[in-house]
Amino acid sequence: MLHSKSFVRKTKKGSVIKIVKEHYLRDDIYCGLPGCSRCPRHDTVLSASPRSSSVSAGVPHFMVPDTNVLYHQIDVIEHSAFVDVIVLQTVLEELRHRSTPVYNRVRALIAEPARRFYVFCNEHHREAFAKKEPMETPNDRNDRAIRRAVEWYAAHMDASRRVVLVTDDRDNRNKAKDQGLLAVSVRQYVEALPDHPELIDMVAAAGDDDDDVNTMDVDKRFSYPEHLSPIQILAGLKSGAFHQGVLNISGHNFLEGSSMIRINGEEAIVQIIGRENLNRGVQGDVVALQILPRSEWKSAVSAVLEEDVVEKDDLEQPTAKAQEVDETVDAALAAPAADAEDVKPTARVVGIIKRNWRPFCGTIDASSVQATATTTSVQSVFFWALDKRVPKIRIRTRQAQMLVGKRIIVAIDTWLKGSRYPSGHYVRTLGDVGDRATETEVLLLEHDVPFAPFSPLVLSFLPEEGESWIVRDDIHLDGREDFRSWDVCSIDPPGCTDIDDALHARLMPNGNYSVGVHIADVSHFVKPENAMDLEAQRRGTTVYLVDKRIDMLPGLLGTNLCSLRSNVDRLSFSVIWEMTPAAEIVNVRYTKSVIRSKASFTYDEAQARLDDPKMTDPVSLGIKALNMLAKQLRAKRMLAGALTLASPEVRFNLENDSQDPVDVELKELKDTNALVEEFMLLANIYVARKIHQSFPESSMLRRHPKPPSTNFEDLSKAVQPLGITIDSTTSKTLSDSLDKAIHPDDPYFNKLIRIMTTRCMMQAVYFCSGTVAEPDYWHYGLATDIYTHFTSPIRRYADLIVHRLLAAAIGYDKTYSSELTDKAKVKEISDVLNYRGRMAQQASRSSVELYTNLFFKGKTIVEDAYVVRIMKNGCSVLIPKYGVESLVYAAPVPGRPAVLGLHPDVNALVTADGSVTIKLFDKVKVQITVEEAGVAAAQRSKLVLRLVEPSIPGMRPEDLGKTVAAAAPVTAGGGSGAASQSARQAAGAKNAKPAAKAGKTTKTSGPSASSAPSKKPKRG
Repeated sequence: MLHSKSFVRKTKKGSVIKIVKEHYLRDDIYCGLPGCSRCPRHDTVLSASPRSSSVSAGVPHFMVPDTNVLYHQIDVIEHSAFVDVIVLQTVLEELRHRSTPVYNRVRALIAEPARRFYVFCNEHHREAFAKKEPMETPNDRNDRAIRRAVEWYAAHMDASRRVVLVTDDRDNRNKAKDQGLLAVSVRQYVEALPDHPELIDMVAAAGDDDDDVNTMDVDKRFSYPEHLSPIQILAGLKSGAFHQGVLNISGHNFLEGSSMIRINGEEAIVQIIGRENLNRGVQGDVVALQILPRSEWKSAVSAVLEEDVVEKDDLEQPTAKAQEVDETVDAALAAPAADAEDVKPTARVVGIIKRNWRPFCGTIDASSVQATATTTSVQSVFFWALDKRVPKIRIRTRQAQMLVGKRIIVAIDTWLKGSRYPSGHYVRTLGDVGDRATETEVLLLEHDVPFAPFSPLVLSFLPEEGESWIVRDDIHLDGREDFRSWDVCSIDPPGCTDIDDALHARLMPNGNYSVGVHIADVSHFVKPENAMDLEAQRRGTTVYLVDKRIDMLPGLLGTNLCSLRSNVDRLSFSVIWEMTPAAEIVNVRYTKSVIRSKASFTYDEAQARLDDPKMTDPVSLGIKALNMLAKQLRAKRMLAGALTLASPEVRFNLENDSQDPVDVELKELKDTNALVEEFMLLANIYVARKIHQSFPESSMLRRHPKPPSTNFEDLSKAVQPLGITIDSTTSKTLSDSLDKAIHPDDPYFNKLIRIMTTRCMMQAVYFCSGTVAEPDYWHYGLATDIYTHFTSPIRRYADLIVHRLLAAAIGYDKTYSSELTDKAKVKEISDVLNYRGRMAQQASRSSVELYTNLFFKGKTIVEDAYVVRIMKNGCSVLIPKYGVESLVYAAPVPGRPAVLGLHPDVNALVTADGSVTIKLFDKVKVQITVEEAGVAAAQRSKLVLRLVEPSIPGMRPEDLGKTVAAAAPVTAGGGSGAASQSARQAAGAKNAKPAAKAGKTTKTSGPSASSAPSKKPKRG
């Protein structure tokens, strides 16, 4: 049957055209029911004996959800209890337009045979199709189409089975019942499943039509401003009255946000301060902002304000207490007096453009659980997310008492204007608070790191020979050069197994040097668009934690067949230069190759050969030649304006059996570290030029934008009294400024300035060459006009794309994938990789934070520290020995009167009598302890710093009954890797690869605040 639809459309030029679409309706579309005599088919999906429950009067039934049920209740639908589900084409298409992530989750359920989700094409079925009626809205038509399909199923199947429409739309449900159909809400459906009581807690409030549920947290005494409608927001954005930005909540103040927006054509950071101005915005939301009048702008000095300290309120907060809390918060947020020049723009959220709500890991607030309630009664309790930037969430649960002391996942459903907090629902339990495996799973989930084992489909694309695979001359030498006789070696951290680079240098007859960088040829094993390639693209990068790594590629490739081990033949991709002894490049060539590494050195082993004049074997001479050339290359980079930044990085020794950290030491960078870094940078730059020459519109490159001058304002003001000037006009002027930033009495001062400068940098990002103007290719940190990542394809998907581009550019791959020339596809992949890279860095940082608490657990240590930030009610200090940065409060404990007060004129904390002043860069002594929150509070333990020197009465640890241990080396005893909440490094050729070796203590790198454990200094 042919059904035609016609409509008119106005083109961009203003003309009106008539569009006619033909819609074919068929009689032979399979219903999916097993044993159906009307449309027989053997490859059935649904079960012959589906579940029966009270909703269907004990008769076996199939479930048909509407669009809103799948959209709002996907956490429930993903539960294993939901099987034999009929997904209508109408629902699936509507869901695809509404939410791609949820659509993909439903598609995954459909693809899983055990779940038995069947897609019925009702839009093309002659009897089940519903034609749109005049004046009918699309939503009403879709609801009617769903009811029509359910009605058809009810008539189509025999009396031994029934079909149940599940919808939370009360009107839709009533209309279905009027048609004689069986229709229930999600809550009614799950309440009829006695074997799965946890499902009731998982029902999302946003889709629930239960009035008691949706109004459970409305407080008539409190109200946020109304959000503007999408039409109003769009009009405001077009007129310039509003600005669009991503909301970033401060990690130390839950009521202080910021956003980067464009004002008068220039990027600027605006502050959003206070509960009312944040207006229900959550970390990561895309929001519409309205700039406040200049009279309401505030100083950049912020206050430490933690929600779990400020708002230890009851579930139903009395009016008096709520007012008291708000007054306390207002006082903390009140900006100190400042000159007009010192104030920063402030704004308020007028609407939400796109929510960034995701499942959050955290714990139930034990104080909100009613101990007198029965174990199965429904309670409204508070949930604290581990991410301090996320507000506490109110959920309803029957498991409240059982969930205390557990790590759980909760999703936000809604945030009504009359509710102080958002409402959500329980998703699942992860494990006990403090359990190391649970806490590791939590940090991976929190940072959206894919960590599930590789699927059988992915593993099916590994070489059939497995570990027996070898390089065969009759197969693999075609198109490759044979370098197996060359003196190639690799230099890596101890225990590294995924060796993706090797080098060589040999003297040529003409007095020049042949220098080569040889990179693992991962693209030989991972072909475009197969399951392994798609999984590597989804993961984006290998993630390094303190005690483990989450690989981008299966171990057979990453640690064996691709790894450039010594004394075995391996496939590689080589960049070879001819260089003069003065490190001038004569020529360069690129080729696929076969190598046989002569040695796999650690940095220390390579350094020993470098330092020993008696070592004159070909490999040692090659290392010495590489070092000589690397120093000259580095000097040229520095002269061109490349930056030398810093971040405090430490290395931890883990006890093999328990994986407890037993010692900590600062990472020491040797000449061999710099040697490898220089040649990795050189290879990346030259490969970038080559691929851009052949693929000017679709090359995957990497750029480091110049930071706005406003990023350096606070740092410049801080160093000005010391006679130091920070000039960020170019990377060269900044580099020169940093070289001159020296304190004669403190050799660490220059490194401290470089650490703080790192925080002013923008993030380096991948991009598609055809989407950015060439002048913007510039890499600020490396001072180069073009850059990419080529040297680590085992652990970075971007490098794999670049390998494919280079293979096509040199003519090796003559039938390359079309995605290499698809600008939109390359841009899409770049965006994914930038996201995965950020998440990997943050996961590494969180892992170090977890192990930091383990390392200091049960210890009391006093160490030197430097003040790196002054705030209204405290300061942030950096402890160089451990790479730890944390807060020191101006009060003995939070909530008590402050002993130190902020003097904004000098940006310093001063005692009431003026006897002690603490300012930026001051060297102090602090006591380090770990405060155990315990199972009752169910919060993660945290590092606590207390001021020891300068000695201030009321602030000293002994004044609080604390015993101060003498400053001494840390003894072994439980604990973990130290963390730094500091600098984001702007550049890097390679990251570290921690690897645990059985039978001995393992040294594991601890990353700085923004870099994964570093194999080689992170550049780019």
